[in-house]
Amino acid sequence: MELEIESRNVGMTPRWKSEIETRMADLQQRYDHLTHGRVTLTKNPHHKKLANVAEALIVITLPGRQTKTARKEDKTFEEAIRTAFDAMAIELRKHHEKRGRTEIRTSPIPPLRGVICKLFPKEGYGFILKEGGGEVYFHKHALQSLTFEELKDGTDVSFNLEEGEKGPQATTVHRPSAIVQ
Repeated sequence: MELEIESRNVGMTPRWKSEIETRMADLQQRYDHLTHGRVTLTKNPHHKKLANVAEALIVITLPGRQTKTARKEDKTFEEAIRTAFDAMAIELRKHHEKRGRTEIRTSPIPPLRGVICKLFPKEGYGFILKEGGGEVYFHKHALQSLTFEELKDGTDVSFNLEEGEKGPQATTVHRPSAIVQ
């Protein structure tokens, strides 16, 4: 990582420079994707009556031209450097956590096909014999564009499947779509 250290209205001391280099090396060790860093120490000469005249500004560049910035003012440059780097560490941690939460989207699974093999109208459920074998439970609330009264043994259906408490169950049951060949 390329690092620039500069100062305005104040002479850079070796102690401040060493502190900045050490803290930046620590950040880079924790977050290896940092590409560029710039630290600017500024003494504000216009606010002689204010207590906080020392300012530390940190700008870090990440891949994809993203930047993170931390600016802190304090009574001394040591304190300004420390608080600015603490704030930058928080920003980088949040960025890293957010980047780690990205979801990978997959294409939807096409519905399975089968035929109604058992119906229990009073109880409001039934079973589908899926292509390739095996029975799948379904409840009347899983029906879409179908009513329970329309169903009979041998009716072709499409369905989506998930594992239920007692085995596979259909989450949606609907008329099969025409297969285009």
